[in-house]
Amino acid sequence: MPYMESPFTIADIYKQLNTILDPELRIGLVDLGLIYDVSFVPIQTDSGERIHIHILMTLTTPGCPLASVFDQMVKDGLKGLGDIDPKQDVTIELTFDPPWVIDMMNPESRAQLGL
Repeated sequence: MPYMESPFTIADIYKQLNTILDPELRIGLVDLGLIYDVSFVPIQTDSGERIHIHILMTLTTPGCPLASVFDQMVKDGLKGLGDIDPKQDVTIELTFDPPWVIDMMNPESRAQLGL
């Protein structure tokens, strides 16, 4: 049985992720360099075939006081992609390897923050 065709691309996911702003810095997660990898695969469920998105991301520091809100922020931010149910179709994996450094931000974002 052939897999369903995805209604979006990896680039679409990155674009959507960049609309999610860091609550403190007010810069998109992609521009900040917090998104390390995005992938998606079709999976078979009891209710049919769905697309599952996996996001590998980091935070600016392991002790980020807002770490607990990022999972829901990212999932909520992906609601506009096709028929995505963020609760069951999105997995967010936090990593600190490699640790985030300012150089991971795009140049425009560094300039915006005066860095």
